[in-house]
Amino acid sequence: MTDKACDIRGPQIRLLDESTINKIAAGEVIERPASVVKELIENSIDAHATEVRVEIGGYGTKSMLVVDNGVGMSHTDASMAFKKHATSKISNIDDLDHILTMGFRGEALASIASVAKVELVTRQEGEIEGTKVVVDSSGIKNISSAGTAVGTTILVNDLFYSTPARKKYLKSARTEIAHIVDVVSRNCLAHPDVSFTLLVDGKVTLKSPASAKMLDSIVHLYGADVARSLVPLEYGSHLIEISGYISKPELTRSGKDLQVFLINGRPIFSKQISNAVRLGYYTLIPKGRYPAAFLNFTIDPVNIDVNVHPAKREVRLGHEKEIERMIISAVEDALGKESLVPEIEVSKKDSPTQSRFYHTGSSKSERTEKYVSSDSPAFSEHTSILDTSPDTTSKSDMIREEKESYHYPAKDTQRRLKRSERLQISDNSDDVAELSISFSPSDVKVHGQYADLYIICEMDGKLILIDQHAAHERIMYEQVLSMQDMGWQELITPVALELSQKEMVIIEEFIPQLEEMGFSISEFGPRSYVVTTVPSIFGKLENTDVVHDIISDLLSVGRVKEDTERYDLLCSTMACRAAIKAGAVCNIGQMDDLIRQLMRCKNPFTCPHGRPTMISFTRDELGKIFKRT
Repeated sequence: MTDKACDIRGPQIRLLDESTINKIAAGEVIERPASVVKELIENSIDAHATEVRVEIGGYGTKSMLVVDNGVGMSHTDASMAFKKHATSKISNIDDLDHILTMGFRGEALASIASVAKVELVTRQEGEIEGTKVVVDSSGIKNISSAGTAVGTTILVNDLFYSTPARKKYLKSARTEIAHIVDVVSRNCLAHPDVSFTLLVDGKVTLKSPASAKMLDSIVHLYGADVARSLVPLEYGSHLIEISGYISKPELTRSGKDLQVFLINGRPIFSKQISNAVRLGYYTLIPKGRYPAAFLNFTIDPVNIDVNVHPAKREVRLGHEKEIERMIISAVEDALGKESLVPEIEVSKKDSPTQSRFYHTGSSKSERTEKYVSSDSPAFSEHTSILDTSPDTTSKSDMIREEKESYHYPAKDTQRRLKRSERLQISDNSDDVAELSISFSPSDVKVHGQYADLYIICEMDGKLILIDQHAAHERIMYEQVLSMQDMGWQELITPVALELSQKEMVIIEEFIPQLEEMGFSISEFGPRSYVVTTVPSIFGKLENTDVVHDIISDLLSVGRVKEDTERYDLLCSTMACRAAIKAGAVCNIGQMDDLIRQLMRCKNPFTCPHGRPTMISFTRDELGKIFKRT
């Protein structure tokens, strides 16, 4: 039997046509509108542009316009630009070891044109007229002469019109715009000598003037508060040179939104570099928090492989372990040169303190002590610390002041517990599950409180430690979830929020849910919002900074996928801020109230973030700890 007789179906392997190949390749390079903006900005930078303007229509799928004042292209180069692997950056494989340009593959324009309708208009200096190229997924439609300024203008319309399935899986408009803002922001830091402007639907969203210093761009993009918390970092060795800024330990985020890494001027994402920076802080910042870092690494191109990912977001480093150790050392050295004591402004009152006054001439048992809180109306920057009257200024009997951390008074704790108890009583829903636990609040014997945070008690023959904040957070969370209308209260003094450019975009996605919960937020100034009302669940709001904390917590998480997840995130954040605090003094009655409310919860064992509310020790377990036999 011949081979031909066996092959009853005929040939199965065939070469794909060029249009199909381009669409497949475009999926690797062009994932979303931000990918288009990234590729076009990189082309502008390689063309030595000093001004780049990006205009977005809709959220990028409708139109994207990138205009630069670079060197432009000749008629011949413009005609070749949309062909696959046509590039002016490299000529052979050896050039891959010496790449200093942003692009080099020759894929970007071809990939964009395969999934969108593109118009390119360009002119070089010295030429009388420019060139206009019109192209779509089927190929070049028209090449003609056009009048234009020196530089290049590229208009991208109807992104993904030829691949509707990909368009369907894009995220919300605000999320896609936030990605575009992030791309432009990173290039602003990578090239501070270039002026960038981003317009969304005709409105200026980001503007970063050209400057010789990265710090100027950081101020424009992330605000003065972030810039004030940064310290410079400089490091040099035979393998690597590092320059830029890292934050003092006081400035951290739960995500890596404030980390921008550049290698030879190219914005990249690197878990290894981020981890190395984090290790440089060691125990200076809490677990799960990330410092701000804006760092540029200068490395010999021979020791870098930028040909790892089609979008050039990732790189591989030679001598990776050595470079990691150098980054850790550089961070440690930079922090070691700075005073890391946080600078607190009196007006912010982020960490309230209390003062204790006493006579030096009295014994400790005889001292008459008076406490004045920095939150108290009696305390101000004009408050006289020492009584300078004649009878108290002698060396033997002077009035001294000691400051210590502010302890939330029992009155504050009582108010928060009463509020959560009222909410539980008013919640008459029938879907509250009964807990299958072997004890009830009446079985609890409270022994006391440790460190103004942990409740020590005995239940069912076990020693129990309860985290009072996590426990009350669980109580408040379940009540917030069950409330149909939280009500709202107006702030006597509105709270102003200064946000970064990316946060400005993301907050718009949260505003509808925030307003449903009782927040009233509106734009105030070029990069600020103002909050005029807050949910009544907070009760009397002595410190309005809590509003900024809530918004910051939400923005540090960033985008969430569904409206239900966004609502749940808001509920857990509000519950955290409304719960009694670590450092709040509780009496025995208040501890009993807290435990009773906790036992009414559907899940009394973890807070909304998954941390345990209580841990237990049996007598046998304690015996093992103390090595009793």
